[in-house]
Amino acid sequence: QVQLVESGGGLVQAGGSLRLSCAASGSIFRLISMGWYRQAPGKQRELVARITSSGNTQYADSVKGRFTISRDNTKNTVYLQMNSLKPEDTTVYYCNIRAGLVATDYWGQGTQVTVSS
Repeated sequence: QVQLVESGGGLVQAGGSLRLSCAASGSIFRLISMGWYRQAPGKQRELVARITSSGNTQYADSVKGRFTISRDNTKNTVYLQMNSLKPEDTTVYYCNIRAGLVATDYWGQGTQVTVSS
């Protein structure tokens, strides 16, 4: 069973920075990607950024140039460095791992990011 533990959320002023971390434990077979999603109340969960097993990255248009995803394979940890934060970035962020012969999504519990104006 894969478990994901997130940390790093919090309250920051607009223009500030936060770094989210997600540590994975358990048996991860055939990693496909690691990533971050976010979900505002009443809206669908959306991709923020992800990094594939080969190191390719993908970002939502709204965060390009501001957020950077990275990972430490030795620690099974994925990071999201968020700079130039805006109030519209306020929501809950979820860590995701996609793995397996039949792609299976594993989710963290979510961490709140609040950006004040």
